[in-house]
Amino acid sequence: MTAPPVLDQQPTQPTGQWSTSPVIDYEPRPEPPCPAPSAAALHRPSPRRLREPRLTEQPAPRSAVVFAERALRQVIEVIDRRRPVAQLRPLMTPVLIDRVIARVGATRTASAHLRRVRVRSVDTGDGEVTAAEVFASFSRAGRVHAVAARIEQYRDGWRIVALQIG
Repeated sequence: MTAPPVLDQQPTQPTGQWSTSPVIDYEPRPEPPCPAPSAAALHRPSPRRLREPRLTEQPAPRSAVVFAERALRQVIEVIDRRRPVAQLRPLMTPVLIDRVIARVGATRTASAHLRRVRVRSVDTGDGEVTAAEVFASFSRAGRVHAVAARIEQYRDGWRIVALQIG
């Protein structure tokens, strides 16, 4: 049977001899600060043109706006436990329903009210509006929260495919 190795022993060196090696200088050297820009440089005209707004954007279809308002109101009511979760099935993908269910678990002291909903069509390149971005806000207990979503046409209507609630 062998004895276990002793781990706390120092390496054996002859006494009286020291071994040293140079250390690399890693401290930053003080350099003079950059000179302040001149007034002429600050007020020089920019060589690049500013972007002009695109005039070819299509407005969001009325059906998308109506769907977005109705769907977000229902999502908020499900989170507040004023509406059953089953009513979200035709409105959004199953993955998003699971995320809304996870958000339902927190206790709420006041009910939420949808304040403002804006819908902007997404240019998919085919000339037809098949997707839109939704921006909304709702208030609960004196605080304002934000909602962002993406809706896309699905079979015969619209469906939420992405949702973020702040």
